Amino acid sequence: MTTQEDDSTGLRGVVRLVAILNLAYFGIEFAVALAIGSVSLFADSIDFLEDTSINFLILIALSWSVKNRARVGMLLAGVLLVPGLATLWTAWAKFNHPVPPAPLPLSLAGAGAMAVNFACAWMLARYRRHSGSLTRAAFLSARNDVLGNIAIIAAGLVTAFVWRSAWPDLIVGLGIAVMNADAAREVWQAAREEHREAAA
Repeated sequence: MTTQEDDSTGLRGVVRLVAILNLAYFGIEFAVALAIGSVSLFADSIDFLEDTSINFLILIALSWSVKNRARVGMLLAGVLLVPGLATLWTAWAKFNHPVPPAPLPLSLAGAGAMAVNFACAWMLARYRRHSGSLTRAAFLSARNDVLGNIAIIAAGLVTAFVWRSAWPDLIVGLGIAVMNADAAREVWQAAREEHREAAA
């Protein structure tokens, strides 16, 4: 078996594991978000579901041509925007009822999410340039999620010890939406470049 075949087999295994981890933690974080009324956890849980979709799409598309993979990459750029739109809707509802979430479950759920996302980013780092925009989408999403999770933990600590308000949670939730929009832009640009090169 060649090195490239070994890499492809390894990538498939990593992408499959990352998809399973994301789906499992989506259920946990979504339940906590609903229980404590957290915008940032809601945004992050939807992001876990989006990451699951991205990794399953990557698993399907890895054997396709460069041109078709580029098309899937452009589709994934759109998928990356979904959590941001869901977060804006949830944030709007929170503005009308600005009750702060319970800080301890907020921070604990954020810490668990950070551990999952860090593990996923670490596993994907080796392959982030293996299949162009596809694995780049997965790696960027996991990397950005670690930063978002650190902010969620901080929001819980600020709510507990500094400012008993819904605003720390709201600000972090909107920040996660902005990060996802930027990741979508990067993936779109990479996919368009791949598509142009394949067409040429």
